[in-house]
Amino acid sequence: MLEIKHKDDGKNGKFYIGEEGHYLAEMTYTWAGNDKIIIDHTTVEDELRGEGVGRKLLDNLVEFARQKKIFVIPLCPFAKSVFDKDQSIHDILFS
Repeated sequence: MLEIKHKDDGKNGKFYIGEEGHYLAEMTYTWAGNDKIIIDHTTVEDELRGEGVGRKLLDNLVEFARQKKIFVIPLCPFAKSVFDKDQSIHDILFS
C-alpha cells in the first residue's frame, strides 16, 4: 500500500504519494479564509491509474476537512465529479 502524505503551509496544501520533487499522485488545495479549502488540481501518474488512487487522496482530504471542521470547494474536475456522485461526502461541501 502506498503511503499518502500531507503537507500544508497555511496557504496551500496537498495530499500526495511519492517524494518531494517526484510525486506519483497529488491532490492540491488552496485555503480560502479560515474555514474553506479549494481543491484545484489532481494528478495521478500512469503507473498508478486505475487503482483508485485519486479517490484515496480525496478520502484523506475529506477526513482532514471533517477533523478541522472546514468546507470544501471542488474546482478540480476530478474532485467535482466525485462530489457530484457521492452524497456521503456532501457534509463538507461548501454551498
